[in-house]
Amino acid sequence: MSREGVEHALRARADERDRISGDLLDLESHTTYQLLRGASLRGATERRWAAAQEALARLWGLNDVYRAVLRDAERIQASRSKLSAEQLTELTELLAGASVVVRAAAKPVEHRTLLPQADERLTLDETVTRMDAAFQEVTSALNDIDAQWNALLPRLDAADTELRRIRELEHDLGESAAGLGALEAELKRIRAALVEDPLGAAVEPGLDRLSGLLADSLAELELAIVVKQEYARCREDLVAALDRVRAAESEARLAHGAVVVKIALPPQAQPRSRVDALTGALDALEVSADTWVLRAKRLAELESDVRRAADQAQATAKALYGLVGRRDELRGRLGACQAMAVRKGMAEDPAASSLFARARTLLWSAPCDLTKAAAAVEDYQRAIHGGKP
Repeated sequence: MSREGVEHALRARADERDRISGDLLDLESHTTYQLLRGASLRGATERRWAAAQEALARLWGLNDVYRAVLRDAERIQASRSKLSAEQLTELTELLAGASVVVRAAAKPVEHRTLLPQADERLTLDETVTRMDAAFQEVTSALNDIDAQWNALLPRLDAADTELRRIRELEHDLGESAAGLGALEAELKRIRAALVEDPLGAAVEPGLDRLSGLLADSLAELELAIVVKQEYARCREDLVAALDRVRAAESEARLAHGAVVVKIALPPQAQPRSRVDALTGALDALEVSADTWVLRAKRLAELESDVRRAADQAQATAKALYGLVGRRDELRGRLGACQAMAVRKGMAEDPAASSLFARARTLLWSAPCDLTKAAAAVEDYQRAIHGGKP
């Protein structure tokens, strides 16, 4: 190398050394790195981090000999204002040759031989490449561990928050949530497993289950608080809802009475009342010795049953009145088919006339058998269409 070439190479290597030093300092100040240095690890994470620490040790060892070569080169370059040919040759060997000596690692005695262990010689570029590979191994382990912690630790923190909220509600309510102690112990176990072995601990299914149970428990207690504070109003709302059920069932009975004289109905079409049973359930709730959590559950179930009963009674009345509408629709179809028969000149056809008479008799009978009447109208319609539907 010329003097100018040496100066350029040394400036480039100095910049490279400073950049590598900055990267190593950033690595050691990384939050996850700091946590892992003093952590008690196990399983897959312990093995992965042990390998990463070995890579880091190799990295620092390579960095030491790399910097030593650069120091030697800088000392020679600074020794005199004009470098001799021998010094330029020495600097060329340091900066471009295999100047970095990597000492052979000591082996366990069972892996040794009596032959001398050969040291390895690398160029500065080869040394940087090898340092980069070790650096990537360490950062890859950090990234994988960090990803697991970032994904799951916030969920554990959220579960802790829910647990504290549940404890507060228990205090306000004066009651304990069922199984909360087991959930708290499970949460601690999951957190310990995640902290000690984020790469190997399969905690996500358990965390999903735990989060669901905590959410359910929190919802139960929040509902119990509302019921305790507003029980009188909730009861009044239920009494009013029962009145609506009573009115809907009365309408269904009236519909049945009006329809049964017109349409033939099976015995099971008779509306059945649920209002007495629901009223009895409300009365039983009044005198129960349940906790507020259980009482809130029973109240919610009763509210749901009352809504269903009202909806069912209204649907029954609508369906019963709909049967009369179905009869009237069949009467209209029969009239339309008769008009078509006249246009086709089939009004006097004996077979068609017989089918018309049967359908009309069924439709104008009381109570009307809708199934037979619908079949008779279909038969007459096919007859005037030449046997086609």
